[in-house]
Amino acid sequence: MPLPSLLGVFAHPDDEALVAGGVLAQHADSGARTSVVTATWAPGSHRAAELADATAALGAGVPRMLGYADHRIPHSAPGRRRFCDAPLDEVIEALVGHIRQFRPDIVVTHDAYGQLTGHPDHRHTHRTTTLAFTAAGLEHLYPDAGQPWQPAALYAATHPHSALGDLGPALTSVGKSLLSVPDDMITATVDVQPWLSAKWAAILAHRSEVAKERSLPALLSRLPEETRNRIIGTEHFTRLYTSAAVRGFTQLNA
Repeated sequence: MPLPSLLGVFAHPDDEALVAGGVLAQHADSGARTSVVTATWAPGSHRAAELADATAALGAGVPRMLGYADHRIPHSAPGRRRFCDAPLDEVIEALVGHIRQFRPDIVVTHDAYGQLTGHPDHRHTHRTTTLAFTAAGLEHLYPDAGQPWQPAALYAATHPHSALGDLGPALTSVGKSLLSVPDDMITATVDVQPWLSAKWAAILAHRSEVAKERSLPALLSRLPEETRNRIIGTEHFTRLYTSAAVRGFTQLNA
């Protein structure tokens, strides 16, 4: 039986593979519908081509790109605003449109910190996705964005304090921050070892990031395979706006 359908909403090409590549591959492998919305970089850019290769590896189909500029890389979308500078209603309506069109059971996005490094685009993706998740089900909000659809669950991909053993030193060695959350905030811990080959292929598809010095794909590529597999073999999530009674999931539930 297929797992629930899953829509990932992330800031940059490579975020989908790094923070939720395992569950995307897991759900797709079960026969569930999966897709990814990416906020930044132009559809015709080299990173869009890499993203397409990554989503193909994960079974997530053709990327859905909002096409805004990266906060730190204006040329990522020539002639477009930076994502964080775009009008809030404009971004929410675009996300609502994708939610209503795809009609997922579950939406997954960044946590409120913006993952470990706190990138402004990650934080803004969390904020706008949270608003769009609610708005998508309300018929009088953004009526031009399609028929209302309310997903069953919204999850934030995150990192508990206890999971930084191997990853923490790699990030701090290049001056990156470690914005992890208390372990009791985790409501779903997913063992994605069976889908590691798909997840790693998706990460490697972001060739321009692997070629850099300080990016996470580059850092992971330089680690011993056993260490790398420990880091990427488990994914952690917080189900938003719910009670402690749902803690302990080993997959994402609608």
